[in-house]
Amino acid sequence: MKCPYCGNNQTEVVETRDNEELETIRRRRSCVRCGKRFTTYERVENVDLYVLKKDGRREPFYRDKLKRGMLTSTEKTKISVETVEKILTDIERELRGRDSVEVKSKDIGELVAKHLKKLDKVAYIRFASVFKSFVDVEDFEKEVKRLIK
Repeated sequence: MKCPYCGNNQTEVVETRDNEELETIRRRRSCVRCGKRFTTYERVENVDLYVLKKDGRREPFYRDKLKRGMLTSTEKTKISVETVEKILTDIERELRGRDSVEVKSKDIGELVAKHLKKLDKVAYIRFASVFKSFVDVEDFEKEVKRLIK
């Protein structure tokens, strides 16, 4: 690592800390030549994920897009923003752990639905109404009856 003060290429790691989510590593370094200290952050570069849509289109996976949908579904429920973030992290970790970088939108929807179903039935129904493309009241009724069983 190059010293930002003197440009020397020889530095020593003085201290290393992981962050809570283990996504980055903070390193305190010291320059062998000038002795000044500086901090660096190390992060794994994620492989891009792609979503295969129902109509055959392929688009990049946007965590924020999924988050917006989940926040809309969980609005005015007992599910906190922190819980939504945790679910998103779990889902993204699972998707990145798969063999393929292409994921069907249906698979993502099922993962979200599974999590929401455990936590809050209303949030689940709200999400399912969009994910499963409910077109009339009967679709809601069928899904609610499945939940009750």
